Amino acid sequence: MRIAVIDSGVHASHPHVNGVAGGVAILPDGGEGADYTDRLGHGTAVTAVIREKTPDAQVFAVKIFHDSLAARIGPLLRGIEWSVRNGMDLINLSLGTSNPQHRAALRDAVASAAERHCLIVAAGEEAGVCWLPGAIEGVIAVKLDWDCPRGEYRTCTEAGGRMIYRACGYPRPIPGVPPERNLKGLSFAVANVTGLLAAEAPARRLA
Repeated sequence: MRIAVIDSGVHASHPHVNGVAGGVAILPDGGEGADYTDRLGHGTAVTAVIREKTPDAQVFAVKIFHDSLAARIGPLLRGIEWSVRNGMDLINLSLGTSNPQHRAALRDAVASAAERHCLIVAAGEEAGVCWLPGAIEGVIAVKLDWDCPRGEYRTCTEAGGRMIYRACGYPRPIPGVPPERNLKGLSFAVANVTGLLAAEAPARRLA
């Protein structure tokens, strides 16, 4: 499995990550760079969750967050395009935008990924906020479920017939750090689902 993590990059030497297969930095102006090292920590924590669930997957860091966990829509679209062009099976988006003006562009990006058999796993609705692209049909939308064990996900069907995935929002535990003091939230529920789906994929293909 080839998984793109579109985030703040990855600290590849972190023991919970144990290396990545490659990556790219999408610069604010839309250009590409080679420095995908994570200097914010979020992308590394997200990648560690995925790596825990599927240690043999090829993970690629797609860095769009540089100085803070915020970016314009252009780098996100370029990150999705890079991931599709480079043959990813899954794209992890532990992020989202609530700006409805971006729906059309993100819908096109989702459709382009689907044509190349690339699935996007993204943040779904949270506290009444409808996140994009998680709200777009064809995306695997994830919601928080604090009662769900970290080693599994749950699914439910909403009124409109769409399947939603629910997962725990805790990241991979760090020895000596209480869970309440560690990073947590919807970002890591998304990563848990991405890792679990990637781990299931070989069995599904054999079936």
